[in-house]
This record gives sequence, structure tokens and C-alpha cells, in this order.
Amino acid sequence: MRFDLTDLRLFLLVAERGSITHGAELAGLALASASARIKGMEESLGAPLLERRRRGVVPTAAGQALLHHARAVQNQIEAMTGDLGAYATGLRARVRLMANTAATSALLRDMLPAFLVAHPGIDIDLDERPSHEIAEAVASGAADLGIAATWAGLSHLEQKPFFIDRLMVIAARDWPDLEGNTTNLGDLLGEAFVGLSAGHPLQEHITRQAARLGGHLHFRIRVPGLDNVCRLVAQGAGIAIVPESAARRSARTLRSLRLTDDWATRQLNLCARRFEDLTPQAKLLAEALV
Repeated sequence: MRFDLTDLRLFLLVAERGSITHGAELAGLALASASARIKGMEESLGAPLLERRRRGVVPTAAGQALLHHARAVQNQIEAMTGDLGAYATGLRARVRLMANTAATSALLRDMLPAFLVAHPGIDIDLDERPSHEIAEAVASGAADLGIAATWAGLSHLEQKPFFIDRLMVIAARDWPDLEGNTTNLGDLLGEAFVGLSAGHPLQEHITRQAARLGGHLHFRIRVPGLDNVCRLVAQGAGIAIVPESAARRSARTLRSLRLTDDWATRQLNLCARRFEDLTPQAKLLAEALV
């Protein structure tokens, strides 16, 4: 049984994305080549590694065991790259960072561009995920660093404060029936919403909160990206719930109300399994973020 580093990285990407197609794209392989590699690994092992389902793939018991070891190998490679980075000219390092929607918006605005310019030898894999998935990924070693809400259960991880995220309701300036400076989700269930794309972490979080109130959100349209949401809301297509940072960027064209529900104010923390055990490059990123 022989698996090379390309096999292991491909399997990691496929398992984490739940898709051979997406895993192949991220690994820089043609789909046919990736499928052949996965098949070869299964034949070499003598057991299936992936269970094929209608909406993708999930690791079998054997696949879960391989996933554990593949992550350990990947972590060792990243550590080796980090240790040699100070000596080897041109050797690049990559840091795996996961963040929720609000943190991603903040990171892309200022922090990550400045870091990438200052550190040309360090690349970043930024993945937007729900907070509970971020906690699981950091704990399992699938991510070096994560930025997640504290409600997701981060007590088993080391943490540093990142910022407080507040969700806001935005509407066109002439939108009827919204008065004052605050509101709550229960009072909005009859409104028409502009939402983020299906499966988007923030939108799914808000949808779950509506379900807990015994209601649901009526989406006029769902679009990718907070900027698109704000643009449609400004044109009167509906209202939306967005992070405070997005509401501030569009303050000239929109009115905003603070959402008073407890879940709408969240402490976001930077987390790692152990900050001391990070690669030198991941430590640099962590220092830049806090």
C-alpha cells in the first residue's frame, strides 16, 4: 500500500469539501485524474474510502482513519516548511484560516491585504464556514487558525479576542413599517427579505433563529455576497440582516436598525489548538490579527 503526498492532499480536500469535483479543482488536478487516484488508493487498500451519495461523498470508516493520518502528515509538512522558511530561499508556506461571515468581511477589508503585502512568502487559504464547523476544523487540525463566535463551544481551544460582531437590519430609506433604531427578528417575520445564497453560513444561522420562533423568512431573492445584498436592499427589493461592518459601508444609501435579539451580538475569538505549536508563519498571522 503506497500513497504519495499528492494522493493524501487530494483525499484531504475531497473529504473536507464533500466532493471529488471540488477537491480536484483545489488540488489542481483534472477530474478524471483525481477519480483515478482515489480509485487507485481504494484498490491499494482493498477497501472503499468514500461513500458516494447523491449530493457528494463522505469518508467511510477506513476513510476517516486515513483522514486522521493525512491531516497529521499535512501538519508535519506545514511545520517543516515553516522551520525551513528562514533558511530556504523561495520556499513558500501556507496558513489555513477559517472564519465566519462577519470575520471574513473584516479580514478582507484591511487585515489580510496588509499581511500578504508584508509577507510575500506566506500564502493563506481562507475558508468561510459556520462557527461550529470552524471549532471542529481547528480541533481536528483541518485548519491552523479559526475566527468563530464563542457560542460555538471553543473552550477546548486556546483563544484570543478578535472583535464583537453585531447584526443589523438594513432597509431602503423609504421602506415602510420600520420605525425607530432597534427591532427584533420576531417583528420582521412578515417582511420580504433579500438573502445570501442558499447554504451561506450567516444566512443559515439567521434562518435557524427564525425557525426557533416558529416562523420562516420570505426571500424575494438570494444572492452571493454582502455587497450584492446591500445593493438590492438600497433599491427597495426587500430588507436584510447583515453584519454591522456591512451596514456601515452602505450607510449613505441605507437605513439600519440594531437587532436586539441576544444571538445577534456575538463575541468573535481567534482560536488555535495551541498558539505556541503553530508554524512560524501561522504565528505571524495570528499576531497580525490580534
